[in-house]
Parts: sequence; structure tokens; C-alpha cells
Amino acid sequence: MNESDIQDFWNRFPCGDWQVGGLQQRRGDYEAFFRDYDRFRYEKEGHILGCLDAIDFKGKSVLEIGLGQGADSEQLIRRGAIWSGLDLTPESVTRVQMRLSLRELPHREVKQGSVLQIPYESGSFDMVFSHGVLHHVPDIRTAQREIRRILKPEGELVVMLYARWSLNYLVAISLVRRLGLLGLYLLGREQQGILGQQGILGQHLANARAVGLWKYLRMENFIHRNTDGPLNPYAKVYDLAEVERDFSGFKVVRSYKRFMHAPPLPVTALPLEKALGWHLWVHLRPV
Repeated sequence: MNESDIQDFWNRFPCGDWQVGGLQQRRGDYEAFFRDYDRFRYEKEGHILGCLDAIDFKGKSVLEIGLGQGADSEQLIRRGAIWSGLDLTPESVTRVQMRLSLRELPHREVKQGSVLQIPYESGSFDMVFSHGVLHHVPDIRTAQREIRRILKPEGELVVMLYARWSLNYLVAISLVRRLGLLGLYLLGREQQGILGQQGILGQHLANARAVGLWKYLRMENFIHRNTDGPLNPYAKVYDLAEVERDFSGFKVVRSYKRFMHAPPLPVTALPLEKALGWHLWVHLRPV
């Protein structure tokens, strides 16, 4: 696994793009795309806005790592952050720059670059914010050292990571999806659908045939392909012990879970978010 594979995937499949029909289908209508994307994102994951409301961004120099479509970037700016953004992919940088321009949002700059070599001087920021990104970084220990370097000594890192102790990981991915794929594989069925010519299920079957079914079903392999689509090259799930190991330059000062998400299980209304939510938010301070 290398960074270029991850860059290529997210450049070809920008986060959330296909879920609202894709920017290319809008014939350059960025504003309509951003409006539809933001509505989709915050109707599905409305907890994000509440989590952001509970963080004091006002007047702080904030670096956001991993920008997606820039929805959260806009929210940070509107909450008073003196905002800069960094993303590995040129596609995301282009889209976020367009969002900031169209909506006349004040900011410092948007850069394309790697979290493994952050293009800023040491002690540049009061806060680093990263939602749903760092669990896609294989060399996370180098990344956390770089984040610690560019933070001020009293700075704060706020991250959202996929949660190991979640209904999604423990049941939906580990059990339901593996059993479902096993059944489809044994039946030899192909499915048409929403990602590529074969669809999501068809791509999983192709993956299994390429590497061997039992190897593909091992969780150390299967997890990568079951967080952000079957072509996603890398993902990791976290509990607090793993956070402490991977982010050894920091201490955890606060953590909480949000978002009951475990497809194909219909669990969004279950009142178990704090125990089994998929999104693990962690606040950390440099040590």
C-alpha cells in the first residue's frame, strides 16, 4: 500500500460525489452540486453540525486535513475559524477553491499536499481538524508527528475516526456483509448497481475472485473495501487504545461516538449511538 494508490482512488471518486449524482452530471453547475451535497450530508449526518457547534473555532488558526467537497470547511469558516485547507488530491482542492470563491468565504489558502509532509512551518496552527480522513492513512504515525509539529504547543487536534466498537464494524461488516458475499460467491451471481458496470456487489465479487475468496474475507483485507466502497485501497478502525498507540505524540482529552450507521441493517433510529456509533470523535493535545 502506498500513498499514490490512495490519492488515485480519492481523486477518481471524490468523497460523496456519486451519492448526489456526481458533479460531472451538473455540467459545471457547482452551486447546485454543493447545495445538493450539503443537504444530503447534513440530513444524513446531522450530528456533525452539533459536534462543530460544541468546538470553539472563533479566531483560531485552523488547518483542515482532507477536504472532500468542502462542506465542513465552510462550516468551520462560518464558525469563525481562520481557515487553511490541505488535501492529497487535486480534484478536491479544485472543488473546495470553487466553493470558497462562489460563496465568498474568507480563508487563508488551500494547498494540495500530503499529511506525511505537511507544507507548513512548525507551530503554525492553533488547531488541526480532520473528519473521516486519517483512518485512510497507512503511515499514520508519521502523519501524527507532522500534525504535532505544525501545531502550537497548546494546540488541539480534533479527528473523526471509524470506530472498532461499533455496530457497523462488529455486526454489519464483520458478519452480515461477509456472509452475504459468501452466499453470492457460492451462487455465482453478479449484480448491477451503483458503482461501475458491475455495481458494488459485482465489484466485491471481482475483488474476491482476484485475490481468493477466503483471503478477501479476512478482516484485515475486508475492512478496506467496506468503508468507502469496494475499490477503496485502505481503511482502519479505532478504539481509544489504538488511538493512543497511533497518536503517541498526543494525549486524549475527550472522546465520544456519533452516527448509528450499519448498512444493510436498518439501525439509524436506535438509541445506541453513544455506545455503538460508527464515528469516533477524539480531541487530543500535544505532549
